[in-house]
Amino acid sequence: MKVKVFKIRLPQEFLHEDQKILDAFLESHEIIKVETAFVNDENYWSVVLYFDELKIVQQIVKESKSAKYSVENDMLNSDEEKILEALKYWRSEKAKEQNLPSYFIATNKELMSVAKYKPAKKEELLDIKGFGKHKIENYGEEILEILESI
Repeated sequence: MKVKVFKIRLPQEFLHEDQKILDAFLESHEIIKVETAFVNDENYWSVVLYFDELKIVQQIVKESKSAKYSVENDMLNSDEEKILEALKYWRSEKAKEQNLPSYFIATNKELMSVAKYKPAKKEELLDIKGFGKHKIENYGEEILEILESI
């Protein structure tokens, strides 16, 4: 088991890039445990990941077979908007419960993609850009339950 520490700075000029770096790491490693702490005086989240290496070659081959689904500037219809609002509410509650920023759970674009694509099984979540093994294991069942209930 290895350990890596990430600094997620909250000022807008750093936030997106720091999150992209963390997301890339999460997609290419088997995460065993996560610890987070907010550093008030410097305004950032410290994220400590305990992980095992994944075979990166296998993942690259797997992902290159088919493009991942992602909404760009697609408009959502009224049913999809209802799904999106339910997913955002769930994400907000989950983030409070886990004491994490909501974008750690899922980004708005990822939730919009779920609302548009409407996966019915966990395996179908893999087709959505931003959903890897870690995110699906942690949140897949709940996301599918929300989709079924609306």
